Amino acid sequence: MTIFAIDTSADLASIAIRRSGSTLSEVTLPTQEGHGHIIFPAIQNMLLVTGVALQQVDCFAAAHGPGSFTGVRVGLAIAKGLAETCGKPAVGVSTLRALASFGSKPLRSPMLDARRGEVYAAIYDDKLRLLDSEAATALKRWTESLGPEIELISEMPPNGLAGAIALCAEMDGPDLWVDPAGLDAQYIRRDDANSFWREP
Repeated sequence: MTIFAIDTSADLASIAIRRSGSTLSEVTLPTQEGHGHIIFPAIQNMLLVTGVALQQVDCFAAAHGPGSFTGVRVGLAIAKGLAETCGKPAVGVSTLRALASFGSKPLRSPMLDARRGEVYAAIYDDKLRLLDSEAATALKRWTESLGPEIELISEMPPNGLAGAIALCAEMDGPDLWVDPAGLDAQYIRRDDANSFWREP
């Protein structure tokens, strides 16, 4: 099983290839100017270095949110485009679920900055199953609600999330992979344009 994964949900983007239970390659792509202009050369180089051809990929995975609204759309569009071109399935993976994979306790609370004084957060178990709905909530309210048995994970790993996204896609297996046209973002809350829109 070979999975190509991409995460462009934050400033630190990353791509990864996972095969038969291990990560072949994972590359981070830090940028403050958007991901579109650097992602395709990085993909081409990774395929060259690993010797993996796009047609050998069984599933294309991407972070479907929460995160940067534009970034999430970029990653999903790339995964959908590659999957469609190769005639392969695709899968969207929660950035919070991917972050939860870096925990060590049976119960884990991944948390990401959602701006406006809020965080995106949820509770997962050590099998990366969602136990409490992902939500955008006040930082203090969320942290004060957690018991000591729940591990708080709020630091983005230095290599990014693509490797973890590939892991989640592998854990889900082909039964949960979908036609790329079915991939959609999971923002948790509306973008600013819709949040502040007022009818004339």
